Amino acid sequence: MIENAETLVKQISHGVYVIGVGVGERQNAFTAAWVMQVSFDPLLLAISINPEHYSYQLLEESGVCTVNVLGRDRYALAEHFGRSAPDKMAGFYWQQAKTGAPVLSESLAYFDCQVSHYADAGDHKIVVCQVVAAATLNQGRPLLYSETGDMDGSSELYG
Repeated sequence: MIENAETLVKQISHGVYVIGVGVGERQNAFTAAWVMQVSFDPLLLAISINPEHYSYQLLEESGVCTVNVLGRDRYALAEHFGRSAPDKMAGFYWQQAKTGAPVLSESLAYFDCQVSHYADAGDHKIVVCQVVAAATLNQGRPLLYSETGDMDGSSELYG
């Protein structure tokens, strides 16, 4: 059982998250807005990810990730982790979750997850993950996707 699960899960809305992935020394993180709770028992989250990205390779290889909830004052983090860069993890404080996945210390809360299964979803994959640990790290209100404008350039992707 996850302590304070009901409080932590309420932080998940159509918000903005940094997903931490890694295999040993190879680590990466990416911005995601498509995260949702899909089950109470067991506690499952679903993440949408582009299978062409490097982060997907790491996620598939390791089978673990973290979902880091960004605060309203962390728009610059969302923007930073939404871009491709050689070492975008550098310059930030990271902790290691129980699973070994990276936790962004500046996040409001994190969910440490093990992959349960994958499903095809158009140009993305849906990754269903079981939460094995979670905690509040900082106080604040979550950054909402609606507050980011077209930061991700998604307006060009709709058919």
